[in-house]
Amino acid sequence: MSRLRYNLQVVLHFSGSLLIALGFFLLVPLIPVLLFGEFVQDYVTLKAFLVPSILSLTAGIGLSRLFRAESPTMLQSMFICTLGWLVFSAVGALPFVWGIQSSFLDGYFEAMSGFTTTGITVFTGLDKMPKSIIFWRAWTHWIGGLGILTMFLAVNSRKGGTHHLFGAEGHKIEVSRPVPGVTHTIEILLSIYIGFTLFIALALFALGMSFFDSLCHSFAALATGGFSPYDASIEYYRLAGHPNYIWFEYILILGMILGGSSFVVHYRVISGSWKALGDNTESRYWWIIIGVFSALILLERVIRFAPPPFPVLDEKVFWRIEENFRLTLFQVISIVTTTGFLTRDLADSFFGELARQLFLVLMVIGGCVGSTGGGIKVLRVALLTKIFRREVYRLRVPTQAITSIIVDGQPLDPNEIQRVTGLFFAWMILLVFGGLVTELFSHISGYAAFSGMFSALGNVGPCYITVEEISRLHPVIKTVYILGMLAGRLEIIPLFLFFNYRAWKS
Repeated sequence: MSRLRYNLQVVLHFSGSLLIALGFFLLVPLIPVLLFGEFVQDYVTLKAFLVPSILSLTAGIGLSRLFRAESPTMLQSMFICTLGWLVFSAVGALPFVWGIQSSFLDGYFEAMSGFTTTGITVFTGLDKMPKSIIFWRAWTHWIGGLGILTMFLAVNSRKGGTHHLFGAEGHKIEVSRPVPGVTHTIEILLSIYIGFTLFIALALFALGMSFFDSLCHSFAALATGGFSPYDASIEYYRLAGHPNYIWFEYILILGMILGGSSFVVHYRVISGSWKALGDNTESRYWWIIIGVFSALILLERVIRFAPPPFPVLDEKVFWRIEENFRLTLFQVISIVTTTGFLTRDLADSFFGELARQLFLVLMVIGGCVGSTGGGIKVLRVALLTKIFRREVYRLRVPTQAITSIIVDGQPLDPNEIQRVTGLFFAWMILLVFGGLVTELFSHISGYAAFSGMFSALGNVGPCYITVEEISRLHPVIKTVYILGMLAGRLEIIPLFLFFNYRAWKS
């Protein structure tokens, strides 16, 4: 058997198992279909989930039985990972196509945005959509939050090669595990993920948010996705005059931080080691980035609005300070964790030009390694900073001096340096490419055009293009953004390997 044929057989076998898992995932939205009485509406939404579920289960069972395979290698796992997202999004688009009569491209865009936890949407009128469709959007976030393959491995861990499949989604940099053994690690990660999700959902519900909304928002917050049941996102509650909208925002700030932080750190904290919050390079950079960017945006507001030098701190002034602090912190956290919730539109006058440029930088940085966040990751920013400092240092010391890069007490592997710099270069190339394509096939100009690819590749969601404009974008731009979302979620390398014919023959 040729190597190409063997690789294809392995990939199709495991893809069949993924489709079986997706078939069961598609049955979950039938709960809101029944609870909200949508089955009486000509069975449209019922069929929108039931038929894709049957198709997915049938195809999955057929592929897994037709193609037999042993445990996959790392290269094969990357093929499986990439194909998993492509197929999940194709099948996941069908509820949008049949449930709300969207085009397949728009449905595919929305599904890919959900599974990659990006949060860019092409749909408006969310407030009036069937609850089951809204739930499906949030559910795709939650499924994709820790990775489609992680969810699959949790129920299919008896097969060999789990360490390669698990590594395919975190292959780009060495990620420490909370405990030895992939299966045990996945169990711990899922336990923390489920626990945090329930905590945020119950906190929102206790403060007066409907249970449906609290569940959808907790899915999106922990998965750092950003799909909300409302067009106005989190600002909906302020506009609706909800008495606890401020507390909703603070709870979601906490939820987004939990999603954007390393789950290994969460495990250590839960185990009693609070020093884990700042005893490693990435954690320190994480808090510094949040603090510095928030301070800069607040400083811009002080300069722009030129308040009196010594205002009287009465109740009115206090709440104005609180509002500025909360809105700034919320948006910084929302962007850096790549969640994408909004309490103010990014183009709103509340944010100045400095803030808008800083948001683009945050879209590139993203969350921590081992989190559900996107972006290039905080640890890589730290490594690139250390690489630059090392190069400056080498110019002023003897050539024979040892100039290793030390991270958390350990010298950094030279291969890791090459990997990080190569990935960063590829990231920049894709950002420029996406921006140029947007400019070429639309009338959007300036950094608004580039912000679309920043958002897609960083798996962020909001950008300086309105939802109405995104829905009308040329199919070429939407296709580029779809690939950008997938490249950002897989961090580029697996996607390029998947479309490399020589890789399939190796």
